[in-house]
Amino acid sequence: MKPTRLILVGAVLWTATGSHLPAQPSAHYPPGIEGIKGATLPPPGVYFRDYNLFYYASRLNDAGGDEIGSADPNTFVYANVPRLLWITDWKLLGGNLGFDALLPIQYTDLRINTPGGRFDDSTFGIGDLFAEVTLSWHLPQADFAIGYGPWAPTGDSSASDPTAPGAGFWTHMFTAGMTWYMDTERRWALAALCRYEINHEDRDSDWRPGQVFTVDYGLSYAVTPAIDLGIAGYFQTRTTGNRGAQAPTTDREQVAGIGPEVVLFCSKLGLFTSVRYQYEFLAESRLQGHTGVITLTRRF
Repeated sequence: MKPTRLILVGAVLWTATGSHLPAQPSAHYPPGIEGIKGATLPPPGVYFRDYNLFYYASRLNDAGGDEIGSADPNTFVYANVPRLLWITDWKLLGGNLGFDALLPIQYTDLRINTPGGRFDDSTFGIGDLFAEVTLSWHLPQADFAIGYGPWAPTGDSSASDPTAPGAGFWTHMFTAGMTWYMDTERRWALAALCRYEINHEDRDSDWRPGQVFTVDYGLSYAVTPAIDLGIAGYFQTRTTGNRGAQAPTTDREQVAGIGPEVVLFCSKLGLFTSVRYQYEFLAESRLQGHTGVITLTRRF
């Protein structure tokens, strides 16, 4: 259960009529930040986790998933997201009570054609703060976790510059996930981590983003106690319409991606390293591209 904040789709979207609207995605949580065994929280202790997320896209799709060739986008995003986790020995409903928080640092470079001309800008800055309370259970053949946390609009945001690192609105995020170990040796694992976001009104303009559902999933095999190999995917969709006088009017906003992942454990350093690449095979009313994530986790 490992959330982070990143605007993956800061783009000037085109409608079918050729008009344009500045748009941030409805979601705070970037799909693909978690992968194999993504629903498993660690045992009690204090942990530092550092996410490094890379996103590249050169295609913008309309609401039907067809490419808008005239947009000619070129987008690169890098985010470093340090996260501190504290899993306690305190029990509630049989699960371990935990707390975590993160604050991302993000660089976004966006170039795209619009009816008003070529948009070309880049921004480096601190994004939105997230804090969470969790409950986690560890059974012989499964791990479970639930959580709740708010996203606070601490980062700079803008109604006219989609490269700004902050979203500009508060979000309530609810999380639930399970990792199922499919054999008694716990070598095969199937995991799904679900997020649901309820957004408040945007502070920079008169609209309220719709609610968003995200699932990160993965199938993995433990080759050795120190090496896991697997396939990880994600799906994110807006479940309700945007509201307000300045709300984007896109019919749909969703994306899906999948790709390989490897997780390595170095016992001498006590360090877990996850490397993952995912190709987006579906995108509607947003950019379609490539996601790469390198995650480092160490217990203190």
